[in-house]
Amino acid sequence: MRACVPLIVAVLCGLACADLYSAPTSCQGRCREAFNKHQPCHCNARCQEFGNCCEDFESLCGNHEGFSRSSDAITKEELQSTSEKIYKADINKARKEDIILNSQKCISPSETGDKVDRCPEPLFTYVNEKLLSKPTYAAFINLLNNYQRATGHGEHFSGQQLAEQDTFLKEIMKTAVMKELYSFLHHQNRYSSEQEFIDDLKNMWFGLYSRSSEEGDSSGFEHVFSGEVKKGKVSGFHNWIRFYLQEKEGLVDYYSYNYDGPWDSYPDVLAMQFNWDGYYKEVGAAFIGSSPEFEFALYSLCFIARPGKRCTLSLGGHSLAIQTYTWDKTTYGNGKKYIATAYVVSSTR
Repeated sequence: MRACVPLIVAVLCGLACADLYSAPTSCQGRCREAFNKHQPCHCNARCQEFGNCCEDFESLCGNHEGFSRSSDAITKEELQSTSEKIYKADINKARKEDIILNSQKCISPSETGDKVDRCPEPLFTYVNEKLLSKPTYAAFINLLNNYQRATGHGEHFSGQQLAEQDTFLKEIMKTAVMKELYSFLHHQNRYSSEQEFIDDLKNMWFGLYSRSSEEGDSSGFEHVFSGEVKKGKVSGFHNWIRFYLQEKEGLVDYYSYNYDGPWDSYPDVLAMQFNWDGYYKEVGAAFIGSSPEFEFALYSLCFIARPGKRCTLSLGGHSLAIQTYTWDKTTYGNGKKYIATAYVVSSTR
Protein backbone atom coordinates (compact mmCIF):
# COMPACT_ATOMS: atom_id res chain seq x y z
CA MET A 1 0.00 0.00 0.00
CA ARG A 2 1.20 3.55 -0.58
CA ALA A 3 0.74 6.74 1.35
CA CYS A 4 -1.44 9.49 -0.07
CA VAL A 5 -0.20 12.05 2.48
CA PRO A 6 2.61 11.62 4.99
CA LEU A 7 0.58 12.23 8.13
CA ILE A 8 -3.04 12.41 9.22
CA VAL A 9 -2.32 13.76 12.66
CA ALA A 10 -3.31 17.30 11.67
CA VAL A 11 -6.59 16.08 10.23
CA LEU A 12 -7.58 14.05 13.25
CA CYS A 13 -6.30 16.17 16.10
CA GLY A 14 -5.88 19.65 14.74
CA LEU A 15 -3.23 22.06 15.92
CA ALA A 16 -4.08 21.40 19.57
CA CYS A 17 -2.32 18.05 19.39
CA ALA A 18 0.88 19.59 18.12
CA ASP A 19 0.73 22.23 20.81
CA LEU A 20 0.03 19.63 23.49
CA TYR A 21 3.02 17.45 22.75
CA SER A 22 5.59 20.01 21.63
CA ALA A 23 5.31 22.26 24.69
CA PRO A 24 8.68 22.24 26.48
CA THR A 25 7.30 23.39 29.82
CA SER A 26 6.46 21.15 32.76
CA CYS A 27 3.81 20.66 35.44
CA GLN A 28 6.55 20.43 38.08
CA GLY A 29 5.21 22.47 41.00
CA ARG A 30 2.15 23.62 39.01
CA CYS A 31 -0.43 20.86 39.62
CA ARG A 32 -4.01 22.18 39.94
CA GLU A 33 -2.89 25.78 39.41
CA ALA A 34 -5.46 28.31 38.18
CA PHE A 35 -5.83 28.69 34.42
CA ASN A 36 -3.51 31.27 32.90
CA LYS A 37 -4.00 31.99 29.21
CA HIS A 38 -0.41 33.15 28.88
CA GLN A 39 0.97 29.70 29.72
CA PRO A 40 1.87 27.56 26.67
CA CYS A 41 0.46 24.46 28.40
CA HIS A 42 -1.62 23.87 31.52
CA CYS A 43 -1.82 21.78 34.69
CA ASN A 44 -5.32 22.60 35.97
CA ALA A 45 -8.04 20.04 36.64
CA ARG A 46 -9.73 20.59 33.25
CA CYS A 47 -6.71 20.67 30.93
CA GLN A 48 -7.38 17.13 29.66
CA GLU A 49 -10.94 18.11 28.76
CA PHE A 50 -9.60 21.00 26.65
CA GLY A 51 -6.56 19.14 25.33
CA ASN A 52 -3.98 21.66 26.52
CA CYS A 53 -2.15 19.85 29.35
CA CYS A 54 1.61 19.93 29.66
CA GLU A 55 3.36 16.81 28.46
CA ASP A 56 4.06 15.53 31.97
CA PHE A 57 0.63 16.36 33.44
CA GLU A 58 -0.48 12.75 33.90
CA SER A 59 2.80 11.56 35.41
CA LEU A 60 3.05 14.47 37.86
CA CYS A 61 -0.56 15.48 38.53
CA GLY A 62 -2.80 12.59 37.43
CA ASN A 63 -4.74 10.14 39.56
CA HIS A 64 -2.39 7.21 39.18
CA GLU A 65 -4.10 4.15 40.65
CA GLY A 66 -1.94 1.77 38.66
CA PHE A 67 -1.17 4.08 35.74
CA SER A 68 1.95 6.03 34.81
CA ARG A 69 3.95 7.73 37.53
CA SER A 70 7.17 9.63 37.15
CA SER A 71 8.87 6.98 39.33
CA ASP A 72 7.84 3.99 37.17
CA ALA A 73 6.80 5.53 33.86
CA ILE A 74 6.84 3.32 30.79
CA THR A 75 9.47 4.61 28.41
CA LYS A 76 9.09 5.24 24.69
CA GLU A 77 11.62 2.47 24.04
CA GLU A 78 9.58 0.01 26.11
CA LEU A 79 6.42 0.96 24.23
CA GLN A 80 8.11 0.39 20.90
CA SER A 81 9.64 -2.92 21.95
CA THR A 82 6.35 -4.21 23.38
CA SER A 83 4.31 -3.11 20.37
CA GLU A 84 6.73 -4.95 18.06
CA LYS A 85 6.26 -8.11 20.15
CA ILE A 86 2.48 -7.69 19.96
CA TYR A 87 2.72 -7.13 16.20
CA LYS A 88 4.69 -10.36 15.74
CA ALA A 89 2.33 -12.28 18.04
CA ASP A 90 -0.78 -11.49 15.99
CA ILE A 91 -1.16 -14.86 14.29
CA ASN A 92 -4.89 -14.26 13.78
CA LYS A 93 -4.37 -11.30 11.48
CA ALA A 94 -5.38 -11.45 7.83
CA ARG A 95 -2.94 -12.74 5.27
CA LYS A 96 -2.46 -10.71 2.11
CA GLU A 97 -4.74 -13.06 0.15
CA ASP A 98 -7.50 -12.84 2.80
CA ILE A 99 -8.50 -9.27 1.95
CA ILE A 100 -8.69 -7.44 -1.38
CA LEU A 101 -9.21 -3.70 -1.04
CA ASN A 102 -10.44 -1.31 -3.71
CA SER A 103 -9.29 2.00 -2.22
CA GLN A 104 -9.93 3.98 -5.44
CA LYS A 105 -9.77 7.78 -4.96
CA CYS A 106 -7.21 9.45 -2.71
CA ILE A 107 -8.09 13.01 -1.68
CA SER A 108 -6.22 15.80 0.09
CA PRO A 109 -6.89 16.71 3.73
CA SER A 110 -8.60 19.90 2.58
CA GLU A 111 -11.24 17.83 0.77
CA THR A 112 -12.25 15.50 3.60
CA GLY A 113 -15.16 17.69 4.65
CA ASP A 114 -16.68 17.89 1.17
CA LYS A 115 -19.05 14.92 1.62
CA VAL A 116 -18.56 13.91 -2.00
CA ASP A 117 -18.72 10.23 -2.96
CA ARG A 118 -15.71 9.81 -5.23
CA CYS A 119 -15.66 5.99 -5.14
CA PRO A 120 -18.41 4.14 -7.03
CA GLU A 121 -17.28 0.72 -5.78
CA PRO A 122 -17.19 -0.69 -2.22
CA LEU A 123 -13.92 -0.57 -0.29
CA PHE A 124 -13.84 -4.32 0.30
CA THR A 125 -13.76 -6.38 -2.88
CA TYR A 126 -13.14 -9.61 -1.00
CA VAL A 127 -12.76 -10.82 2.58
CA ASN A 128 -12.06 -14.42 3.46
CA GLU A 129 -14.89 -14.91 5.94
CA LYS A 130 -13.17 -17.89 7.54
CA LEU A 131 -11.35 -15.16 9.46
CA LEU A 132 -14.61 -14.06 11.02
CA SER A 133 -15.31 -17.50 12.44
CA LYS A 134 -12.14 -17.53 14.52
CA PRO A 135 -13.01 -17.42 18.25
CA THR A 136 -11.86 -13.86 18.95
CA TYR A 137 -13.49 -12.52 15.76
CA ALA A 138 -16.77 -14.30 16.50
CA ALA A 139 -16.81 -13.07 20.10
CA PHE A 140 -16.05 -9.54 18.89
CA ILE A 141 -18.81 -9.57 16.28
CA ASN A 142 -21.33 -10.73 18.89
CA LEU A 143 -20.73 -7.46 20.77
CA LEU A 144 -21.44 -5.13 17.87
CA ASN A 145 -25.24 -5.40 17.98
CA ASN A 146 -25.45 -4.68 21.70
CA TYR A 147 -25.52 -0.89 21.32
CA GLN A 148 -27.80 1.93 20.20
CA ARG A 149 -25.62 4.10 18.00
CA ALA A 150 -27.35 7.40 18.80
CA THR A 151 -25.99 9.12 21.89
CA GLY A 152 -28.67 10.25 24.31
CA HIS A 153 -30.23 6.79 24.56
CA GLY A 154 -29.18 4.87 27.64
CA GLU A 155 -27.58 1.47 27.16
CA HIS A 156 -29.03 -1.42 29.16
CA PHE A 157 -27.26 -4.77 28.90
CA SER A 158 -29.08 -8.06 29.26
CA GLY A 159 -27.52 -10.99 31.08
CA GLN A 160 -26.59 -12.49 27.72
CA GLN A 161 -24.92 -9.30 26.55
CA LEU A 162 -22.89 -9.06 29.76
CA ALA A 163 -21.87 -12.68 29.23
CA GLU A 164 -20.77 -11.79 25.69
CA GLN A 165 -18.43 -9.17 27.11
CA ASP A 166 -16.91 -11.79 29.40
CA THR A 167 -16.61 -14.26 26.53
CA PHE A 168 -14.76 -11.72 24.40
CA LEU A 169 -12.29 -10.96 27.19
CA LYS A 170 -11.86 -14.67 27.89
CA GLU A 171 -11.14 -15.46 24.23
CA ILE A 172 -8.67 -12.64 23.66
CA MET A 173 -6.81 -13.49 26.87
CA LYS A 174 -6.06 -16.91 25.36
CA THR A 175 -4.07 -15.27 22.56
CA ALA A 176 -0.36 -14.62 22.42
CA VAL A 177 -1.14 -10.95 21.75
CA MET A 178 -2.89 -10.35 25.07
CA LYS A 179 -0.52 -12.62 26.98
CA GLU A 180 2.33 -10.45 25.70
CA LEU A 181 0.55 -7.30 26.85
CA TYR A 182 -0.28 -8.69 30.28
CA SER A 183 3.26 -9.99 30.78
CA PHE A 184 4.67 -6.55 30.07
CA LEU A 185 2.22 -4.72 32.35
CA HIS A 186 2.67 -7.29 35.11
CA HIS A 187 6.43 -6.81 34.88
CA GLN A 188 5.81 -3.07 35.16
CA ASN A 189 3.87 -3.67 38.42
CA ARG A 190 0.67 -2.31 36.89
CA TYR A 191 -1.33 -5.46 37.64
CA SER A 192 -0.64 -8.12 40.25
CA SER A 193 -2.71 -10.85 38.58
CA GLU A 194 -4.30 -11.66 35.25
CA GLN A 195 -7.76 -11.45 36.80
CA GLU A 196 -7.06 -7.93 38.04
CA PHE A 197 -6.02 -7.01 34.51
CA ILE A 198 -9.18 -8.55 32.98
CA ASP A 199 -11.42 -6.82 35.52
CA ASP A 200 -9.81 -3.48 34.76
CA LEU A 201 -10.15 -3.98 31.00
CA LYS A 202 -13.84 -4.71 31.43
CA ASN A 203 -14.38 -1.55 33.44
CA MET A 204 -12.33 0.81 31.29
CA TRP A 205 -13.76 -0.44 27.97
CA PHE A 206 -17.30 -1.62 28.75
CA GLY A 207 -18.20 0.60 31.70
CA LEU A 208 -21.01 2.99 30.79
CA TYR A 209 -20.90 6.78 31.04
CA SER A 210 -22.84 9.67 29.54
CA ARG A 211 -21.87 11.60 26.40
CA SER A 212 -25.12 13.57 26.55
CA SER A 213 -27.99 14.13 28.97
CA GLU A 214 -28.82 10.44 29.15
CA GLU A 215 -27.19 8.42 31.90
CA GLY A 216 -25.00 5.57 30.66
CA ASP A 217 -25.39 6.04 26.91
CA SER A 218 -21.81 5.29 25.85
CA SER A 219 -18.63 3.33 26.50
CA GLY A 220 -15.14 3.14 25.10
CA PHE A 221 -15.88 -0.08 23.25
CA GLU A 222 -19.07 1.25 21.70
CA HIS A 223 -17.41 4.47 20.57
CA VAL A 224 -14.13 3.08 19.20
CA PHE A 225 -15.21 -0.23 17.69
CA SER A 226 -18.95 -0.11 17.02
CA GLY A 227 -19.40 3.61 16.32
CA GLU A 228 -21.85 6.25 17.46
CA VAL A 229 -23.84 9.12 16.02
CA LYS A 230 -23.73 12.43 17.87
CA LYS A 231 -25.10 15.77 16.65
CA GLY A 232 -25.70 14.39 13.17
CA LYS A 233 -22.16 13.07 12.67
CA VAL A 234 -20.45 9.71 12.96
CA SER A 235 -18.33 9.56 16.11
CA GLY A 236 -15.69 6.88 16.64
CA PHE A 237 -16.14 3.83 14.36
CA HIS A 238 -12.49 2.87 13.91
CA ASN A 239 -12.75 -0.83 13.14
CA TRP A 240 -12.37 -2.60 9.79
CA ILE A 241 -14.52 -5.62 10.72
CA ARG A 242 -17.43 -3.39 11.67
CA PHE A 243 -16.94 -1.42 8.46
CA TYR A 244 -16.88 -4.56 6.29
CA LEU A 245 -20.01 -6.02 7.86
CA GLN A 246 -21.93 -2.74 7.59
CA GLU A 247 -20.77 -2.24 3.99
CA LYS A 248 -21.86 -5.78 3.17
CA GLU A 249 -25.35 -4.95 4.49
CA GLY A 250 -25.48 -1.78 2.40
CA LEU A 251 -25.35 0.51 5.45
CA VAL A 252 -21.91 2.00 4.76
CA ASP A 253 -21.06 3.88 1.56
CA TYR A 254 -17.31 4.33 1.08
CA TYR A 255 -16.49 7.82 -0.30
CA SER A 256 -12.66 8.14 -0.50
CA TYR A 257 -9.43 7.88 1.48
CA ASN A 258 -6.79 10.42 2.41
CA TYR A 259 -4.10 8.18 3.90
CA ASP A 260 -2.80 4.69 3.17
CA GLY A 261 -0.14 3.33 5.51
CA PRO A 262 3.36 2.09 4.65
CA TRP A 263 2.82 -1.59 5.43
CA ASP A 264 2.89 -4.04 2.53
CA SER A 265 0.98 -6.69 4.48
CA TYR A 266 -1.76 -6.73 7.09
CA PRO A 267 -2.38 -5.06 9.42
CA ASP A 268 -2.23 -1.77 7.56
CA VAL A 269 -3.80 1.63 8.30
CA LEU A 270 -6.31 3.48 6.14
CA ALA A 271 -7.92 6.87 6.79
CA MET A 272 -11.19 7.12 4.94
CA GLN A 273 -14.37 9.08 4.42
CA PHE A 274 -17.75 7.36 4.40
CA ASN A 275 -21.48 7.66 4.91
CA TRP A 276 -22.98 5.43 7.59
CA ASP A 277 -26.68 5.05 6.88
CA GLY A 278 -27.16 8.78 6.38
CA TYR A 279 -24.40 10.15 8.62
CA TYR A 280 -20.97 11.29 7.46
CA LYS A 281 -17.52 10.44 8.81
CA GLU A 282 -14.96 13.02 7.75
CA VAL A 283 -11.86 11.00 8.68
CA GLY A 284 -12.11 7.49 10.06
CA ALA A 285 -8.67 6.01 10.59
CA ALA A 286 -8.63 2.26 11.14
CA PHE A 287 -6.35 -0.74 11.10
CA ILE A 288 -7.12 -3.04 8.18
CA GLY A 289 -6.70 -6.80 8.53
CA SER A 290 -5.77 -6.85 12.20
CA SER A 291 -7.31 -9.26 14.69
CA PRO A 292 -9.68 -7.86 17.34
CA GLU A 293 -7.16 -8.71 20.07
CA PHE A 294 -4.41 -6.77 18.27
CA GLU A 295 -6.37 -3.51 18.19
CA PHE A 296 -7.69 -4.02 21.71
CA ALA A 297 -4.15 -4.65 22.97
CA LEU A 298 -2.53 -1.62 21.33
CA TYR A 299 -5.27 0.78 22.35
CA SER A 300 -5.22 -0.58 25.91
CA LEU A 301 -1.44 -0.34 26.09
CA CYS A 302 -1.52 3.29 25.01
CA PHE A 303 -4.39 4.16 27.34
CA ILE A 304 -2.59 2.62 30.31
CA ALA A 305 0.85 4.00 29.47
CA ARG A 306 -0.09 7.37 27.93
CA PRO A 307 -3.67 8.23 28.98
CA GLY A 308 -4.83 11.32 27.11
CA LYS A 309 -1.57 11.59 25.21
CA ARG A 310 -0.01 10.69 21.92
CA CYS A 311 1.54 7.24 22.18
CA THR A 312 4.35 6.28 19.78
CA LEU A 313 4.65 2.60 18.88
CA SER A 314 6.56 0.52 16.33
CA LEU A 315 5.01 -2.10 14.05
CA GLY A 316 7.18 -4.03 11.65
CA GLY A 317 9.83 -1.32 11.76
CA HIS A 318 7.38 1.50 10.99
CA SER A 319 6.54 4.13 13.58
CA LEU A 320 2.86 4.57 14.44
CA ALA A 321 1.17 6.94 16.87
CA ILE A 322 -2.10 6.35 18.69
CA GLN A 323 -4.10 9.01 20.50
CA THR A 324 -6.27 8.12 23.48
CA TYR A 325 -8.55 10.29 25.57
CA THR A 326 -9.81 9.67 29.07
CA TRP A 327 -13.41 10.23 30.13
CA ASP A 328 -12.91 12.63 33.03
CA LYS A 329 -16.52 13.28 34.02
CA THR A 330 -17.09 9.81 35.47
CA THR A 331 -14.72 7.39 37.18
CA TYR A 332 -14.79 3.83 38.50
CA GLY A 333 -13.07 2.06 41.36
CA ASN A 334 -10.64 4.33 43.16
CA GLY A 335 -10.85 7.18 40.70
CA LYS A 336 -9.82 5.28 37.58
CA LYS A 337 -10.94 6.69 34.27
CA TYR A 338 -12.88 5.15 31.43
CA ILE A 339 -11.47 5.25 27.92
CA ALA A 340 -13.30 7.85 25.84
CA THR A 341 -11.67 7.14 22.50
CA ALA A 342 -8.58 5.76 20.81
CA TYR A 343 -7.43 5.94 17.22
CA VAL A 344 -4.40 6.01 14.96
CA VAL A 345 -3.12 9.54 14.42
CA SER A 346 0.02 9.06 12.33
CA SER A 347 2.47 6.65 10.82
CA THR A 348 5.76 7.13 9.02
CA ARG A 349 8.03 5.08 6.81
